[in-house]
Amino acid sequence: MKDAAIVPFFATLRDANPDPSSELEYASVFELLAAVLLSAQATDRGVNKATRHLFAIAPTPQKMLALGQAGLEDAIKTIGLFRAKAKNLLATCRILVEEHGGQVPRTREALEALPGVGRKTANVVLNVAFGEPTLAVDTHVFRVANRTGLAVGSTPLEVETMLLARVPEEFLANAHHWLILHGRYVCLARRPLCEICAVARWCDSAPALLAAARAA
Repeated sequence: MKDAAIVPFFATLRDANPDPSSELEYASVFELLAAVLLSAQATDRGVNKATRHLFAIAPTPQKMLALGQAGLEDAIKTIGLFRAKAKNLLATCRILVEEHGGQVPRTREALEALPGVGRKTANVVLNVAFGEPTLAVDTHVFRVANRTGLAVGSTPLEVETMLLARVPEEFLANAHHWLILHGRYVCLARRPLCEICAVARWCDSAPALLAAARAA
């Protein structure tokens, strides 16, 4: 993607969705952290289904610890890898209580020290909860960034680094959400919907994808 295309690309996404938000349901920074931790290799819909009940009975690290491994596993058993996730979430809750006064820390270093919390999860919390100009690169962001030519890289970190260098400051706060939603509903993995894509004119891959679709 040419440098001159980046501003109209994001301006178009912004005009279509001026106030984007995560599709995960949460009512506090702790619930956001827990939901993102649980969302690895799972859909937001599936996570929300489990956390509606979980957060009603355990909205704090202290109350989640009180559930214990068996209780937490039972609450999230519909989510993939629920046993490992329950173990990590409880260990994270213990660290939050013992080292951070029950609060979610605001630094990348402290977030990434929590069990089950990697760079992507830390970026989501820093961006969504604390307003930091970061970009979490999940499968959708990785695909959209590479396919459009916005940020071409072979690893999430390469893509993140290039996105931070290319995305104008005015769009950084919400770029993560716009790219995720675009990848989830328009720039699909198997069959991107280029014919209805509002930003196709600036996408490096759109001409070839549209030609292939017409020939099919």
